[in-house]
Amino acid sequence: MDVIKIHPRGYCYGVVDAITMAKRVAQDPNIPRPIYVLGQIVHNRHTVLELESFGIRTLDGSSRLELLDQVPEGSTVIFTAHGISPAVKTRAQERHLTFFDATCPDVTKTHTLIEEKIRQGYSIIYIGTKGHPEPEGAMGEAPQGRAFLVTHVQDVGNVPFDTKTPLAIVTQTTLSQWDTQSIIEALLVKYPQAEVHNEICLATQLRQEAAVQTAKDVDMVVVVGDRRSNNSNRLVEVVEQIAHKPSIRVESVDDLRPEWFEGVTTVGVTAGSSTPSRITREVIQRLETLDQRGD
Repeated sequence: MDVIKIHPRGYCYGVVDAITMAKRVAQDPNIPRPIYVLGQIVHNRHTVLELESFGIRTLDGSSRLELLDQVPEGSTVIFTAHGISPAVKTRAQERHLTFFDATCPDVTKTHTLIEEKIRQGYSIIYIGTKGHPEPEGAMGEAPQGRAFLVTHVQDVGNVPFDTKTPLAIVTQTTLSQWDTQSIIEALLVKYPQAEVHNEICLATQLRQEAAVQTAKDVDMVVVVGDRRSNNSNRLVEVVEQIAHKPSIRVESVDDLRPEWFEGVTTVGVTAGSSTPSRITREVIQRLETLDQRGD
């Protein structure tokens, strides 16, 4: 079986920056202990476990503001690559916590955009994944009632804004252009006056385009990524929905099942932007040995 390594794949610069910051904080003896990350630094359990070996504790849950209340006085907290709302940073300042912000620059750009649009009198329609920390943080830039989350086309009918309201449509950075296109089209039918700001990051877009392009020449695509990784799950979806090829997501080499590859002669391998390279290499090496081992 031929294994095609899809490029680009794996860590993006925002993830690298966040992990580097966390390790640097952990290695500085002058920074107060214990050190907490408010949510998973990136959505990959292998990375979270690696940071634990540096003495960094991960607090996980749905609300960053509620998680912050679990951080003891005098501790240090790191904000994740997904971004946080201003309310979380304000609370950290009020509690005199030492904190570091590992927000991805692309996410920060979206926060700045929303902040500017709110100041100009716009309301925000945010296209994103319900329950994901990125929308929670970005929409936190808007006052209550000035931002609405849309996840599916069916949600468009529930958007409460008046048709005369100045509106900005903003997208989560880790979605796909194919995900958002139909939603944006439906929103523009209802709100033709709305401005569209496509905030899908270049790293996400390039990985998706490469996966779709390679999928045309292989029998199936394996995506290496955590189950909670939005961009990893999107890679599977774009291969299946756009390239019309089968795709599976695995978290590690342990998830691979030889029976999945019966009759498969070529397989493409890619990885989410929060997946460590060593995990992807192990998957590739295992796939390359399937025929040799008689599996």
